[in-house]
Amino acid sequence: MPSRKRVPAGTLVTACSVLFVGILLIRFGVWRADAAPRPAPPSAPSAQPLPDLTSTDTGQPDLTVGPDAVVWISWIERADSTRRVLRIARLDGARWSVPLTVASGDSFMVNGADVPRLLSLGDGRLVATWPWLVPGGEEADEAPYAVQVAVSQDSGHTWSAPRVPHGDRSATEHGFVSLAPERGGTRLVWLDGRAFAGAGAGAGANAGTQLRTAWLGPDATLTADSLLDARVCDCCQTSVATVAGATLVAFRDRTPGELRDTGVLRLAGGTWRPAAGVPQDRWKINGCPVNGPSIVARGSRVALAWYAAPGDSARVGATFSSDGGATFGPAVRVDDGDPAGRFSTAMLPDGALAVAWVERTPAGGGSVRVRVIRPGGPRSASVEVARIASTRAGGVPRLALTGERLIVAWTDSAPSRVRTATLAIP
Repeated sequence: MPSRKRVPAGTLVTACSVLFVGILLIRFGVWRADAAPRPAPPSAPSAQPLPDLTSTDTGQPDLTVGPDAVVWISWIERADSTRRVLRIARLDGARWSVPLTVASGDSFMVNGADVPRLLSLGDGRLVATWPWLVPGGEEADEAPYAVQVAVSQDSGHTWSAPRVPHGDRSATEHGFVSLAPERGGTRLVWLDGRAFAGAGAGAGANAGTQLRTAWLGPDATLTADSLLDARVCDCCQTSVATVAGATLVAFRDRTPGELRDTGVLRLAGGTWRPAAGVPQDRWKINGCPVNGPSIVARGSRVALAWYAAPGDSARVGATFSSDGGATFGPAVRVDDGDPAGRFSTAMLPDGALAVAWVERTPAGGGSVRVRVIRPGGPRSASVEVARIASTRAGGVPRLALTGERLIVAWTDSAPSRVRTATLAIP
């Protein structure tokens, strides 16, 4: 991850601005011919707002649903001019519970792209991570930060002391964490800037942001972190999912020639290997688009969604796997023609994929929309959930499934406030 200027809490990290140059045309055969946007049928359901969270200055939401089908939300709220609080609540019927505190302080790295993550393992077990500023970069005009992880065994009422999952303690950047249950514990994946430590101003040519992982056991023991990929995109979100006998990690890869297509690694039998058939857009871009993929799984079925803009033509695509993520099929288009990306996913019981993303509007704003993609079948109508800023200040909408309902969370701006809504499956 490149160095970032230290900015006041609440502003988006700016050092990952997108520089769209040198774009290549998309390879023939990657996108299905019938994947063009279609007119929406008139019978789309409408989103029903849920009551607001208690604070009026909130942002950076995340959603998680455990095996007990309980929906949890996490967010950051402002306590005063410098201090921030990481909070969580559970959905009780049609209302959020009284918020609980995970952590507080004046060193949260607060932005709309690299947000705290929450995982529910059921039976009251929760895992939370958040990006935390560390000393060491002030003279270099940087804002290095580390990953913090904590565990609760009592539904968030008390939390363990935070720990750092990466063995590296250099004054570089570690973040964009994703979490998934694995073998009774938790698989953690993150972007790691240790290769930039002490490399000087020309580090970008010789060093790269790494993709690394560790496992947090059910007894809260942490394995030593290990390298998955030595050169990935600097600030695109990661995603991880587990199926029977395997773990899948999705990320934006980066070649020496600046092709930044989606990669998927699969852990099975103790070995990480690339998944086969992941669509490649041959997207060449000399900057980070801050728009990572999302992967979800249910049983042996897996779905992957990603953003790309080859030929200056932005799109959100999806692809499915029926063999636990070992191989993937052709791409299907998700968006309505002008996406900003910034999406999350949920898999339905029948193997269909629900996607929440940001679509640009003709007036220059953004629209949070939800659509269901069924393997080999038609797309549902897209449902508009809310209007938000089309810029990255609007953050990433979050999506979760419980029963027959989708739960959507997003951030309004001016002032910043987390909003949530429930939506019948389109």
